[in-house]
Amino acid sequence: MTEKICLISGVGPGTGASLAKRFSDGGYQIAMLARDQKRLASLENDIDGARGYVCDVADEAAVSETVGSIVEEMGQPEIFIHNAVGAVFGNFMEIDPVQLNANFQTNVMGLCYLSRLLAPAMVAAGKGVIIASGNTSALRGKANFAGFAPTKAAQRIFAESMARELGPKGVHVAYVLIDAVIDLEWTREWFPDKPTDYFIQPDDIAETTYQIAHQPRSAWSFNVEVRPFGENW
Repeated sequence: MTEKICLISGVGPGTGASLAKRFSDGGYQIAMLARDQKRLASLENDIDGARGYVCDVADEAAVSETVGSIVEEMGQPEIFIHNAVGAVFGNFMEIDPVQLNANFQTNVMGLCYLSRLLAPAMVAAGKGVIIASGNTSALRGKANFAGFAPTKAAQRIFAESMARELGPKGVHVAYVLIDAVIDLEWTREWFPDKPTDYFIQPDDIAETTYQIAHQPRSAWSFNVEVRPFGENW
C-alpha cells in the first residue's frame, strides 16, 4: 500500500510542528522543510514517520533538488502546506527594501516554486491539497506592517489564482488566514500581561487545517479565517 505523504514547509516549534504531528496522527508520512538542521533532527525524533529536509524555500534550485529527494525517498506528496514565512515590521520608511523582497521570496515565490513542482502529479492523480498558512495582513496594510502585509496579500491572491486553476482538476487549494497572535515562547514575552485565551493555539490551527485538507469535494473552502473566541475583529 502506498504511503500517504504530506509536505510541510517552514516547520518550526510552533504551528509547523503542530501541523506535522497532526498529519502524522492522521496516518501521513511527513516531509518537513526548514533551514535549521538541529530543529529538524529533534522533530524527527518526536514525530512518527517524519523526515527533515534542510531547504530555503526562497531558493528555486534548492527547492527543486529537495522535492526530487522527497519523491525519490518517500514518494509523491498528496498534501502540501506552505507554512514558511518571512516577516519584518516597520513603516515603509523604516523597513529595509531588501528585507521586503526577501519576505516576498519566502512567502510568495516559495509557494510558487513548491506548487509548480507538486501540482502536476496531483492533477494527474485527480486529487491533492495545497494549503497556504496566511495572516490578517493579507487583507489590510497597517502602517507598521509594510514589510509583511504586501507579501501576504500577494500570497493570498496567488493562492486564489491557483485555486481557480486547480479546483476543476480535482486539487483543493485553500488559504487559512490566522487572525490572532500564535501562542509561542517569544509571543508570550511580547505580551506578558495577556491571558491564555488571548492567543491562538498551534495545535488548534493544525486541527482546523487537517479538517480543511479532508473536506468533501462538494463543499470545499478557500478563504478560511481562524481567531480566538475573544478576538475583537
